[in-house]
Amino acid sequence: MGKNITGFDYIITGAGSAGACLASRLTEYRDVSVCLLEAGPRDDRAAIHTPAMIVDAIYSDDLNWHYETAPQAALNNRELYWPRGKTLGGSSSINAMVYIRGGQVDYEAWQALGAQGFGWSDVLPYFRKSEDQQSIQDQFHGAGGPLCVSDLRYINPLSEAFVRAGMERGLPKNDDFNGQNRLGVGPYQVTQRNGRRCSAAAGYLNAEVQARANLTIMVETLATKVLMDGTRAIGVRIKQNGEEKDLIARREVIVTGGAVNSPQILMLSGIGPAEHLREMGISVAVDRPGVGENLQDHLDTGVAFTGKTARSYAYSLRALPKQITEAVRYIFTKKGMLTSNAAETGGFASTKGEDEPDIQFHFVPAIVAARGEPRSKIHGITLHSYVLYPDSRGTIRLASSDPEDHPVIDPQYLTRGHDLQTQINGAKMALDILQAPAFDDERKALQAPENLPQNDADWEAFVREKTETLFHPIGTCKMGPAKDEMAVVDPHCRVYGAKNLRVVDASVMPRLVGGNTNAPTIMIAEKIADIIKAGH
Repeated sequence: MGKNITGFDYIITGAGSAGACLASRLTEYRDVSVCLLEAGPRDDRAAIHTPAMIVDAIYSDDLNWHYETAPQAALNNRELYWPRGKTLGGSSSINAMVYIRGGQVDYEAWQALGAQGFGWSDVLPYFRKSEDQQSIQDQFHGAGGPLCVSDLRYINPLSEAFVRAGMERGLPKNDDFNGQNRLGVGPYQVTQRNGRRCSAAAGYLNAEVQARANLTIMVETLATKVLMDGTRAIGVRIKQNGEEKDLIARREVIVTGGAVNSPQILMLSGIGPAEHLREMGISVAVDRPGVGENLQDHLDTGVAFTGKTARSYAYSLRALPKQITEAVRYIFTKKGMLTSNAAETGGFASTKGEDEPDIQFHFVPAIVAARGEPRSKIHGITLHSYVLYPDSRGTIRLASSDPEDHPVIDPQYLTRGHDLQTQINGAKMALDILQAPAFDDERKALQAPENLPQNDADWEAFVREKTETLFHPIGTCKMGPAKDEMAVVDPHCRVYGAKNLRVVDASVMPRLVGGNTNAPTIMIAEKIADIIKAGH
């Protein structure tokens, strides 16, 4: 089938983790035509493919949506920076590459919330299908899938010291956080192949896939709205080179913009809370009050010490000779320090001493630079901790009816339940680990917080002033049963009240998983791709 710029069987609005997977899987059938839209450029930058250039990717001018939250009352009215990927691969092209699925209990919780068919036994085959595991062969892992999952080729000695420090504080060693249980400390596995980032685009949209005659990829093309005929989705309006065009979808429109962009485009298309849409001057096609609700995110607190040595990552004169050597090494071998994702080790723990964790750690052998400063010049170590299952819920709302205006992102951090106290308890545990003997020859002076907290009030002040997002927003088009008026999609990701329209991405997760969100997003896309194929 030749390429057609006006009509396709499926139009997919976003080439991130879910969109890349869906485009690849659906075009395995040669008689199905797919158009994949991406607002950003192609993923041809060194900052994407060289793991150690992650900071360059996160702060790049054109690979990123550069979102900001609304002022957060519980965080001293700070506006938090929310980088989201804007290129082929989406956020999987700028993230820290950590491969974590979450706990088995997470998917049982999804099912209990009405996401039928998303229990652990249902989703495990799709995790395995997506995975090309390089080192672990057992019932939990798969080989030969598009997403390469490997051990890091380089781990900083300080990252290894973190694992020893965690064990000195009573946490078990865990060599596979995606196995039977998550508790413990150990090295993270990463989405890399041969020392290069394996984003969803690198995995699912390789040269062979992109050459398929039935796949059209449009980059630097903004999807501005879903075209509706009553309650039926019939296409997508795009803006390309300053001009608007309409593309027709013969079968379905599949929205894959993520937790921010998906509710935004639905609302721009007249699908969402009717009162809000009318306030924006948008005609209501489907009154669905749950669109943009249920926003959840992981909130991260970093405890840090300056370092005695130059073993940590920093841009200093002491480190310069090694950095030059490592750059040459990477160019010729794709090994060494430039294969590092920075967050090389970490783990899961329970602040209550229970069998299931309530916090996760990411250890970084560096002092994370202040916002706006691309790189730190200070040597040191940082241990990040975050609450796995926050009670707080926020919203995405339109700022205007202009699709180029960023929506209003209001996570409402630390406004409910146990969030604040668990965040404090996690930070306390992080400090305790960094004070373990394993770091005695590296730990110099406490850097964050600036002064040793004396009580919970001191810890609370630190958390409110310094805590930032860990880039895991989900839930704004949640999956649920038809009887739940706040559910946006059914367990096949079909939008309630609309026809020929699905949302497939992290926004459909009813609750945060206990871990990083990229792997679960890809799993959802794999599962829905099979459902779509079975239906046609």
